[in-house]
Amino acid sequence: MANKITALLFLVLLTGFLGGCWNRKEITEIAIVLGTGVDWTADGRIRLTVQIARPTAFVGGSEAGAGGREAPASWVVSAEGKTIEEAERYLAMKAPRDLYWGHSVILVFGEEMAKKGTDIARNFFQRDRQPRETMWMMVAKGEAKDFLETYSALAKTSAQAAGFLTRMKTCYAVQLREYAEMLASKGVQPVVTAVEVKEAGVTPGLGQETKSPAYKQVELDGVGVFKDDKLIGWLDAYETRGLLWLKGEVMKGVVTVPSPGERDKQVSIVIRRGKTQVVPVYDGEHLRFDVKVKVEGDMVEQQSRENLAKPEKIRALENEVAADIKRRAAIVLEKAQWEYGADIFGFGDAFHRKYKKKWRELKDRWDEEFARAEVDIAVEAHIREIGLQTRRAGTPEK
Repeated sequence: MANKITALLFLVLLTGFLGGCWNRKEITEIAIVLGTGVDWTADGRIRLTVQIARPTAFVGGSEAGAGGREAPASWVVSAEGKTIEEAERYLAMKAPRDLYWGHSVILVFGEEMAKKGTDIARNFFQRDRQPRETMWMMVAKGEAKDFLETYSALAKTSAQAAGFLTRMKTCYAVQLREYAEMLASKGVQPVVTAVEVKEAGVTPGLGQETKSPAYKQVELDGVGVFKDDKLIGWLDAYETRGLLWLKGEVMKGVVTVPSPGERDKQVSIVIRRGKTQVVPVYDGEHLRFDVKVKVEGDMVEQQSRENLAKPEKIRALENEVAADIKRRAAIVLEKAQWEYGADIFGFGDAFHRKYKKKWRELKDRWDEEFARAEVDIAVEAHIREIGLQTRRAGTPEK
């Protein structure tokens, strides 16, 4: 009996040393950051802009604002400092809650900040415990602050809209950790999703009202090209498609080519899957890369009236698709070699895997070697399906 009482007293004593939720914070005490922007100001300071979720906008029902309109789902606020941490402290004087970075969807660098080098600000987001390295990293054509102050008609906030667009693989997408990995490798220079603020879409009016003016919204617009962590130029949406083929990135997309028998009419092929193989060849003096691209797609639209179900027509379309992909790849390759002098495709990593000893000699001047390298591109395309119609309605059988 005495042993049981002793054991009970011992357990009661231990409960006094058990840790509780000593550092817990209620949801009403934190400000959830959805999007983060970093700009370089004219007087040499860092401007930190955050898009903060308004909790009442994410629960059932809606909150009415001034004039009976629905209240916005986010609040955008900025502060400046010598460092990100200092700017965050100044933000604390404006935001009545503690900033929480764990749900930040995007990290946007303004154009001037990107040209100066992202490491000045990026270090905070990789060193602090709260921000996630899976944030989508983007570079704005202009200021990141303007980007975060935009509106989204279909998503709660513009930060979420940008995140959705990125996840849909409609353009090249890179996470913060992936950018850091590219910087750490001497065999590839980083490229980052480029974003721009544009007017897009209108909201039809109700009753006697006319339609509303176009809102400024986020839009993906190719990629920004970096060299040694500094922005040096841009690739537009057309060139970005060629970049993705050379990098072997899986993406959604459409290839539109002329119809074989009616060159003024177009045929659209939706990409089903693709694969890229890069084979380096080096004899000690001359460097060459043999790039082999294989792609499969489905025909989804035809403007011409010819019968494209015939085998010879399918083969002609496949040749057209292959030529279009090769043309896109050649355009972006020429720009990377001659204008930017940067290996943005990862050819250096392929060379490193095959020629490990030679890589030690070339890695410190790899971009120069890449700019002089010969690249042979071969594309093989296959059309697997032509949709529910074997031939267009009204098209003669012969």
